[in-house]
Amino acid sequence: MLTANVPLLVIVAALATMVLAALLVSGVLRVLLIAQAVYWVMSYVARPVVLLIVRPEPRFGDSVADPRLAQLGYAAGIEAALRPVAFGLAVYALLILGYTLWARRSGRADRVAASAGDRDLIATLWVLYALGTLARLASVAAGAAGSAGEVESASPILNLLTMPATLGAIGLIVFARPARNRTTLLVLGILILGELWWTTAIQSKTPILGAALAVAVRFALTGWTRDKLLGIGAVAVAGIAGFDWLQSLKSTPYLRAEAAAVDSAYPEPVRPFLSLLRRFDLLEAATDAYYTTPGSWLTPDEVIVHLARSLVPAQLLSGEKLHAGTAWASQVRGASVDMSQVSVSLAEGSIPEGYVLGGYAGVVIGVAVTAVVLIGWSRWLYARHLVPVLFGIGMIEVPVVFERGMLGTAETFGKYLQVVVLAWLVRLAVGEWRRHRERTTAPPVPVTVGSEGRQ
Repeated sequence: MLTANVPLLVIVAALATMVLAALLVSGVLRVLLIAQAVYWVMSYVARPVVLLIVRPEPRFGDSVADPRLAQLGYAAGIEAALRPVAFGLAVYALLILGYTLWARRSGRADRVAASAGDRDLIATLWVLYALGTLARLASVAAGAAGSAGEVESASPILNLLTMPATLGAIGLIVFARPARNRTTLLVLGILILGELWWTTAIQSKTPILGAALAVAVRFALTGWTRDKLLGIGAVAVAGIAGFDWLQSLKSTPYLRAEAAAVDSAYPEPVRPFLSLLRRFDLLEAATDAYYTTPGSWLTPDEVIVHLARSLVPAQLLSGEKLHAGTAWASQVRGASVDMSQVSVSLAEGSIPEGYVLGGYAGVVIGVAVTAVVLIGWSRWLYARHLVPVLFGIGMIEVPVVFERGMLGTAETFGKYLQVVVLAWLVRLAVGEWRRHRERTTAPPVPVTVGSEGRQ
């Protein structure tokens, strides 16, 4: 059954090629490629394999068993939905492999991260983390924290003010270099626990996965050891396990019984992984694309206009921006699923989005954009200037290259542009405060009087 699914086999080969390409390079790019491969394995391999083996009956509350695939027959439905994905991942893997071979041959080597240990940057990140954490606490206290997939936050202003905490936490995990190992472990522990708390508060996997990726990026900048490999594995496992455990504390006995009833349709060995699989939903996006005629969503002119508008602050625009995840839910998934009573923002993925916008040509453009963003991201973290470093930090938290397309990527850049401006202003204030403190605390310079000055 599995061996007859050609697209699935092509996907496995493409992801293996990505891992091979990662082994040919060093530094941050290796970490990002492996993380990307793992993310897509969960979405495009693990979830289809579970469906092909178990063939569960769709039921209310079970987002793993897609009724559209069940109606087609899981074998035929998954094969059809994964054809554009197999093509897109094959093109992407070849692009990445070509780049890594060129980088290896040209002798391009990642520089030492210029921002590591920068006193002004570290102080700026602590200020951002403190301000953002206060906004997080206020949003939770006010019941405005929101949740994953929510179209609009109950308090957009509080939602914007929580974003500096993301930059602060991720940036400190990556760049803070305390003098003592014990202090380093204490700082990292506090920051990771804070992101775990926030991931449960907003019911999203993104913060804790971002923290785990930040730890991996830190190790890529400082060098890998056996203990560090065990550490990143422990952070990822503890984060996922802790997320499910903390979420269960917030659930009522009725909801826990309902979830157990849904999971009972699956074999015992699969049940512990169901909550994890449900959070990697790009197979659903690929199924959306299968049920949508290419070119029926947005025209090329509309795509260009929306990309440009996404980079402009909403306050400067006369109308509403396109929210790609929301539009995908109502217009693309809405073509095959009744979304009339559901308001949610979805992850569209670069390949499904590209296929819906322009068929296989759109897939090529979509994966090419993702490759450019990924490679640029791997370079920004080594930059000497504040703005690219901050964008690189923000990208660690927001899984743009994992589950968003061109429109979602531009949306994210536009959103973080405002936060980066705030961070830049904080950096100026921190630098001025430090220089003022150095001037006021510096000992007076003794004046030497020459012989010609004596009376």
